[in-house]
Amino acid sequence: MNPVYDFSGRVALVVGASTGIGAATARAFAQSGAKVVLADLDFTAVTGVADQLTKEGYIATGLSCDVADEAQIAATVDKTVEIYGALDFAYNNAGIQAPSSDFADLPSEEFDRLVSVNQRGMWACMKHELRQMRAQGRGAIVNCASVGGLVGQPNLAPYNGTKHAVIGMTKGAALEYAARGIRINAVCPGTINTPMVSAMMETQKEAMDDIMIRQVINRLGEPEEIAAAVLWLCSPGASFVVGVGLPVDGGFTAN
Repeated sequence: MNPVYDFSGRVALVVGASTGIGAATARAFAQSGAKVVLADLDFTAVTGVADQLTKEGYIATGLSCDVADEAQIAATVDKTVEIYGALDFAYNNAGIQAPSSDFADLPSEEFDRLVSVNQRGMWACMKHELRQMRAQGRGAIVNCASVGGLVGQPNLAPYNGTKHAVIGMTKGAALEYAARGIRINAVCPGTINTPMVSAMMETQKEAMDDIMIRQVINRLGEPEEIAAAVLWLCSPGASFVVGVGLPVDGGFTAN
């Protein structure tokens, strides 16, 4: 049983919220009483999730946002504040995976795509969320990194690099803003039962088999298990937790 939080009157923004971990986290925030903005590149899917939450009696709005475009991120934060008056929590979940590849063979276009979403997109999300939270003097941000941000993995080095960057930005920004009432942390999920992982299991079976051997709990994680960690990091229960990259990985990084 997960802890129950009372986020009544608080506003949460979840970027990358159309499926998987993002959708589960948006639902968890809503169930805890928060007003939730769900943003995603897939506008049809994310509004579907938001509409379902609204039908169930929660307060939710879906917005279109491509994190590779800083102007769209700025507009998403502005719209969140326009609709609900503040921004208390942000969970930056948008990210992409690269195909498994020998380091010397990955096309530069794939590398640039990884960096534009996973690294530059994360920077832009934090930048505009922090501008609002700085003005308020309060807030909590959780970034989605990966176990790939804590270890190296063969054939995934460029992806690992972007996730190491997420943790580095998390730590640096956390040091800047902790004394200003804003806590910044990251979650580092293991292999989670999401559409992206399902696709990887079909197209990158050998790499996924290796990952699952190291995930010693011997099962996939569930999106709700990551959502529970995100809510804890945003809650008063984590009030002294600053700048961590929290593994939620079924034992992967304990190896």
